Amino acid sequence: MTPFPRAVPRVLAAAAAATLAAVIGWSPPAAADHVLPPNIPSTSEARTQLGSLTVAAKGPQTGYDRGLFPHWNVVDSPCTARQVVLLRDGHDVVTDDDCQPTSGSWYSAFDDSWVYDEPSDISVDHQVPLSEAWKTGAADWSTSRRADFANDVTSSQLWLATPSSNGSKGDKDPSQWMPTNTSVHCDYVKSWINVKYVYDLTVTSAEKSSIQGTLDSAC
Repeated sequence: MTPFPRAVPRVLAAAAAATLAAVIGWSPPAAADHVLPPNIPSTSEARTQLGSLTVAAKGPQTGYDRGLFPHWNVVDSPCTARQVVLLRDGHDVVTDDDCQPTSGSWYSAFDDSWVYDEPSDISVDHQVPLSEAWKTGAADWSTSRRADFANDVTSSQLWLATPSSNGSKGDKDPSQWMPTNTSVHCDYVKSWINVKYVYDLTVTSAEKSSIQGTLDSAC
């Protein structure tokens, strides 16, 4: 993977975006655009993927620990997965020599909110939460595979979110929680489907029914 630049001043923002486009197929937004994670499938693809998922009850929480999903690892030196997402989905992002954003603006699609100039005020949310993954298949994974899941900047697994919306979501699936911003519901469930499909995670019958309903009503 082509390394990210160690510093991304405003005058080099376009070059950084070009690097990201080449690496993960992401297209740089216009300044006013709301940026969502890359590689959310089309509605028809999402329907097909949903139909292929295994329906099963969730397993127990027994043995779960966030430390079993090593996250915010360096994925493109010197940038961690969190830093990559802040750069990938932010606007006018400036970083220091360690790839840590120092200013910019970030959009939380969950609640249609913007965060300006304070990177610490925006969360990077695991679309399929780590605990949810544990209960739907990841308990049987190796630590290496769980790390890949927790640091996946190529799929739509990592979303920007305000801490309040991230906290409200917790480890709930779409039958238990949906973003307050209804305009993102279609992309939200398509992303959820795709992450579960890519990682061969199961869905409950209630979860599948709720997602199907959202595809029908919002897409």
